[in-house]
Amino acid sequence: MPIAPTPSTPALGGSRWNTFPAAGTALTARDFFTATEPLLQGVIDDNALTAADGEVLETQIRATLALGTRETSLPLAVGPGSAPAARELGAQAEEIGHELASWAAAALERLLADRIALPAGPLIVRSHCYGHLLTPPATDLLLGRRGGPVTMQLYNEWLHQVVLLRDALLPFTNWQDVPLLITPTGLRHIEPARDAFLTELLVRRIRHTSIVAFARHAVTGTPIAPNPSGPAGYGFESSGGTALPAVLDQPPLTAPRYLLTWRPDPAADETVTHVAELRDYYAAPRTLVEHLPPATAAPGPLTGRITGRIVAGPVADGARTAAIELAHDGATARVDLGQALRGHRFAHRPDGATSAEALPADALAADPPAATDVWTALRAPGLVWTEAGDAVLDATGQGDLVVLALLGRLYPENVTLHPADHPVTHPTDHPADHPTDRATASGNGPSRLVARIDPPRTS
Repeated sequence: MPIAPTPSTPALGGSRWNTFPAAGTALTARDFFTATEPLLQGVIDDNALTAADGEVLETQIRATLALGTRETSLPLAVGPGSAPAARELGAQAEEIGHELASWAAAALERLLADRIALPAGPLIVRSHCYGHLLTPPATDLLLGRRGGPVTMQLYNEWLHQVVLLRDALLPFTNWQDVPLLITPTGLRHIEPARDAFLTELLVRRIRHTSIVAFARHAVTGTPIAPNPSGPAGYGFESSGGTALPAVLDQPPLTAPRYLLTWRPDPAADETVTHVAELRDYYAAPRTLVEHLPPATAAPGPLTGRITGRIVAGPVADGARTAAIELAHDGATARVDLGQALRGHRFAHRPDGATSAEALPADALAADPPAATDVWTALRAPGLVWTEAGDAVLDATGQGDLVVLALLGRLYPENVTLHPADHPVTHPTDHPADHPTDRATASGNGPSRLVARIDPPRTS
């Protein structure tokens, strides 16, 4: 909850719109939004707003937080041909923006009827402009009929804080649960990191490491430029929890590729970046799938279920690795979690975000090759690949963590997740940071590895 004033803390009013401590504090989205309401109260008081004016300001915030409007604060065009990361972040922007706008409408209605007390007098806040466009009615209301410089700057500060809040939450699936670092300037301390994050999102295919770095900065305040705090990673932990890719608790076929999920963890007490063991998977040793034994009951699934768990490594220089440890019939295997998550990002899958077309009749559908033993593949040295034509690894009957581990054992170029009940398809687009497919019959690139898995579960 927002921090209440104490006898040693100056009261709200004048140039002070919050009572956050100098060292900062951690607040969730709802709590921080509530803490910005004195700015809205200042707008109402200075401009003598009425209930009829609330609709103008509600329309303004909805236009600012929406995508595709003249007033949008995030000019991100998303369509079927967009990179997966852009599609995921665009969907996040729409969901979060819609909810924040609803909170704003409710706050305006409440503050018009039940004002917040400002013991230190009317708010007069200097707010540096960030270039947010106003609708014509909002311009008239805030700068024309009854408005002026004080009203405009109060509203500008509130509007910008809400935009910063939306953007700080973009990397997280469960955004309402994330504890953001809040300072006496609200969220303005994330502006440089936000600029770098949005620039990469808008002008190129954003890297997963950039999403993680921005998320880490929003939660912990650790710098991301010019000298990143620790190596590039796929997740992080800080006081009170961890932020790791969403696929760790969602099915690989439907989980977001790029978004993180915040997981409360009372044991976490320092900022640590989770990194992959292999910085460059191209340099990893490889094993041809043709050299592995076929499944004992091809094309059926492996007999017996493989069990798996995630084990974190020790912290060294602010970073740690983690692994998926697997067990089957008294034997064990280990797959780096970072490589598994990389494999998930890179894998093709027949979901609604992937364009696909049927393979030729003489491909897998007509004469499927024998399935390779999944357990043997999981224990193979290096990364498994093939140059001799399409190969199948049958992981049906195995859990999501085992499927993720398999993706971490396969060379992540031209790998397809194939639901057992789905027609065989060949993807024609590529994840944002995946190398372009080079699968050919002439052997100048890896042929396709197909991981056959159980279809998505339905409720």
